Amino acid sequence: MAVMPAAVLMILSALLFATMGVTVKLASALYSTGEIVFYRGLVGAATMALLARWQGVHLRTALPGMHFSRSITGVAALMLWFYALGSLPLATAVTLNYMSSVWMALFLLGGAVLLGAARVDGRLVLAVLVGFVGVGLILRPTIAHNQLWHGLAGLLSGLLSAMAYLQVTTLGRAGEPELRVVFYFSFGGLLAGALLASVEGWHGHTPAGAGLLLATGLLATVAQLLMTRAYAIGRPLVNASLQYLGIVFSFGYGVWLFDDPVTALALAGMVLIVLAGVVASRLRSEAAPQSNTPTSES
Repeated sequence: MAVMPAAVLMILSALLFATMGVTVKLASALYSTGEIVFYRGLVGAATMALLARWQGVHLRTALPGMHFSRSITGVAALMLWFYALGSLPLATAVTLNYMSSVWMALFLLGGAVLLGAARVDGRLVLAVLVGFVGVGLILRPTIAHNQLWHGLAGLLSGLLSAMAYLQVTTLGRAGEPELRVVFYFSFGGLLAGALLASVEGWHGHTPAGAGLLLATGLLATVAQLLMTRAYAIGRPLVNASLQYLGIVFSFGYGVWLFDDPVTALALAGMVLIVLAGVVASRLRSEAAPQSNTPTSES
């Protein structure tokens, strides 16, 4: 069987993540954020456990503290993103979450300043500024529709995702296999989702609702595995750039399925954020060529 090129794997991964955004948005009309996170974690943890058993990867870890910290950050980002997906236009929520690359560039700038670097890369500063101009353009119509809190939740999900990505990189350098990292993240989502759902209240299932929850977990897991493989065999910068196709797919889904409004300001904001993210990924790759972009949605 021919092995698919990394570019094809990344495009499929972006499409599946965008499709997962659709299932989350639809499920939000039937279930609370906690419930969706719980079932996404349940499906993900079960799938990772089966794959780990099949591949002979032990799930026991010598770094429980690092996994705990990564799970808290990643699950919080996931919850905020799912909350934003429930009320924002699909492409808006996805774009705000994709701000993680710009946030990581901001972290890199902050680290350079704290370490007393003689010169700060002006291109990185410009990328960060362009990214936040894009956010402002996207949130301007959002505020008009009384969805400011959802917009801020989406933006914060991108910030926390950036922190989670850095933690995943640290775990990878410590020798933790990807299956183990994703398993503990999914298990953390299962526990946190159950806790939040117990406060919000559990809902009964319908065939359609159960199908949406199962689809959310499966889409996220398969997309994650495709992305993992793409980064293992492809060029990180090309993969990071292709990942932004998720915004294009989400925009198409939003217009097609949810009649999301198309505004010039929002489109301009998305373009600016994509450009800023691609430039930031390139500059981070130059600054730290030995590291790959983490392979997880949060």
